[in-house]
Amino acid sequence: MAETQTTVVLNIGSQRICVAVFEHSKNGGLILKGYETDTIVADPAFEASRESQIRVALEDIATKLKVTKSKIRYAIPGQAVFMRFVKLPPIQEDNIEQLVTFEAQQHVPFPISEVVWDYELIEGGTEKEVVIVAIKGDALEEINDTVNQAGFTTAEIDVAPMALYNAYRASYGVSEESVLLIDVGAKTSNLLYIEGKRFFTRSVAIGGSSITSAIAKEYHITFAEAEYQKVTNGLVALGGGHTETMDESLAALAMVIRNALSRLPAEIARTTNYYRSQHGGSTPKRVLLAGGGANLPYTLEFFQEKLNLPVDFFNPLSQVTIGKGVDTEVLQRDAHTMGELVGLGLRGIGKSKINIDLVPEAVEMLRAADRRKPFLIAAAAVFIAGMGAFALMKNMAASKTEDQLRTMTEVRDELAPFHARLQKLAKTESELKKVADAYTQVESDHAYWFDILSELRGAFANDAVWLVDFSPLYSVQLVAEGEQRTNMQEVVKADFAGSARDGKSAIAAPPENKAPTGPGAGGRGNPRNVQPAAPTAKAVVVRGYWRQNPKNHNVVYDILKSIKDSSESQKKSNAVPLFDFALPNGKGVLNDEQILKISVTGEEGDLGYPFELILPLARPVVVK
Repeated sequence: MAETQTTVVLNIGSQRICVAVFEHSKNGGLILKGYETDTIVADPAFEASRESQIRVALEDIATKLKVTKSKIRYAIPGQAVFMRFVKLPPIQEDNIEQLVTFEAQQHVPFPISEVVWDYELIEGGTEKEVVIVAIKGDALEEINDTVNQAGFTTAEIDVAPMALYNAYRASYGVSEESVLLIDVGAKTSNLLYIEGKRFFTRSVAIGGSSITSAIAKEYHITFAEAEYQKVTNGLVALGGGHTETMDESLAALAMVIRNALSRLPAEIARTTNYYRSQHGGSTPKRVLLAGGGANLPYTLEFFQEKLNLPVDFFNPLSQVTIGKGVDTEVLQRDAHTMGELVGLGLRGIGKSKINIDLVPEAVEMLRAADRRKPFLIAAAAVFIAGMGAFALMKNMAASKTEDQLRTMTEVRDELAPFHARLQKLAKTESELKKVADAYTQVESDHAYWFDILSELRGAFANDAVWLVDFSPLYSVQLVAEGEQRTNMQEVVKADFAGSARDGKSAIAAPPENKAPTGPGAGGRGNPRNVQPAAPTAKAVVVRGYWRQNPKNHNVVYDILKSIKDSSESQKKSNAVPLFDFALPNGKGVLNDEQILKISVTGEEGDLGYPFELILPLARPVVVK
């Protein structure tokens, strides 16, 4: 089957991994040709093995569906991304990109260079509104690497709530009344408020795992045992004596499940109030249930009771043709959980209303390479044609070679007198460049100190600490753990204020750089007037005091951690860091005790306790 006629889609849930294969029908619709699902452990204790579980499940499903090495569109959970709905001022269409970029920088809680983000305009509102979706770049790379390691290549990456909305629009069209679509997942539930062509979504941290955790806590059993009890014996207790005719143990289990699930209607009420007050939405008139967390018996009746609204199960397959060989009984059981798959399938035929595409760097590089292929093919054709022309003209050019050689020899002889002058000018240029480079380096060092002071001012912006001394160090040896730092010599003299009054330099030159003394060494007896060399700072020492606060002396350790984190962040973003805490020769990284000395006790009545912090510079700086 041609790739252009088939779409392979994947929904990565917290507990279920679902893959579907859609064929494009002649009338522009979808034909479901294959569907497989597998479960992974949702126990938080197994979070470290989650990626390997996903990879194994994907490999197994790919083998069953015979789609190994296919291009795949997949959706990641809503709780894995940052999502914000933003109203835009009335502007021209050609300025939307710039304005949304500005809004993303304001709302995304991470540096914009560290995230992958996309946006989409929302239809139907009286004001222009966009939804901005962002995810940390390294987190997206981890997910994409897991999918690729299972044998797939990435076509597009969507977000589950957006795929779910696309499936709703395809199945139910545009409804003027407000509809609430509740997608109950394993770890979270996605709430989609759909009103006409508008929608709003929010993820809440309540799902099937919350019920399992409540059972495990109530009966003092493991998460796996609680999950088994929930799946085999669990149901949702209803009001009005619903459990009176049940076995006592089953009734108790049903009440535990009801109590755990009752947190969700409360979150729905809060979200509805927010949607109405902040986004001008309407109260939902009916409810649709989706997701594997809605599989427990009496879940639908529970939401009818709590929300006092008509509730039905979501059916995203109403406009999908079921192909031969697909188990219809499985589809009847899982239909309400397949919204994300149908929404992703619609992306493949260009009929989705919301098109979010989070593109990892590796995928973007592949796309760029694909875009260049036609140009490369054309260039290869031109090259081959050029080689033929070259072979044809080679014989013609050979006869002219000797004439050209004679002409070039004559020109060389004419230019020979200018050779010496050009060499002299080149030498002068080289000397001027050295002078210019020296001035440039001085200005760079000058700006570097301002950057350091700005970094420290931001790090120490805390009313529980204050600084009393900042000095560069031209000689300090920070060694491995357990050893003592030595040769800590400061660039600035201890009596720098007195030196300034006497008109002398406040910089203490290293002993090895001091000017020679004695007869003939300078001053009246030193006609050579030898000047001491400028010291080179390799670190800075910061001294200050901390006062009593809720964190006690840990407030200083927190500041040191923020400085280290800032340096690591600068390295990851390919920026030049200000400080470098790595030991030489790859011996590891300096720990806090090697660079921080702090007192935690003092005399009665002391306003604060001293600390001394040594910060190694990322590059040596000459102090003048």
